[in-house]
Amino acid sequence: MKLAPSRLIGWLLLVCVGMFGSTVAHAHPHVWITSTSELIYAPDGSITGVRHAWTFDDMFSTYALEGIETKKKGVYTHEELAPLAQTNIESLKEFAYFTFAKADGKKGGFLEPVDYFLEYKDGLLVLHFTLPLKTPIKTRELSLEIFDPSFFVDFKLADKDPVRLVGAPADCKLSFQRPNDGAASAQALGEQNFLSGDNANFGAMFANKITVDCP
Repeated sequence: MKLAPSRLIGWLLLVCVGMFGSTVAHAHPHVWITSTSELIYAPDGSITGVRHAWTFDDMFSTYALEGIETKKKGVYTHEELAPLAQTNIESLKEFAYFTFAKADGKKGGFLEPVDYFLEYKDGLLVLHFTLPLKTPIKTRELSLEIFDPSFFVDFKLADKDPVRLVGAPADCKLSFQRPNDGAASAQALGEQNFLSGDNANFGAMFANKITVDCP
């Protein structure tokens, strides 16, 4: 049976299946991420990419760290976490890094991530990575959505300074919209809806939406 497609780490789903059963993973999130993002601009005013910092929930962090050897107990360096960071990044590729951009209404594509690493902070794993745009874009309006179409992973914008503009023209205006809590709706739909594929893009209802207007 094919499981929910959103796998930040391939083996994580095996863990979830063992804990919750093969069908439950379809119906609601099993990984929670708190997100902060930076939109990066070049000196000419074109946007060149997006820099993410994703903080994983405590359960995910605990399972992900199992078996990792460290020189000091409870302390994980970037070097010790490097193989795990690579696994995360490689797994995310299949799902477009859960990051969807439009420039003046037209879809924009990203290159593979650069400058990625994992950080262990306050007992949680934080994945840092930069997504360069395939082509830098000068645009009046840029929209960015962060979500998992299958709703296996739930994204939440950080409470404080969730989005920043780096090097943007002074007249650019940033706004963002958090999704409403739709957990009750997700449960009401039931697992069979997910298994049949009728709600393959259900997670779009929970998209975090970022908009930049540059007159």
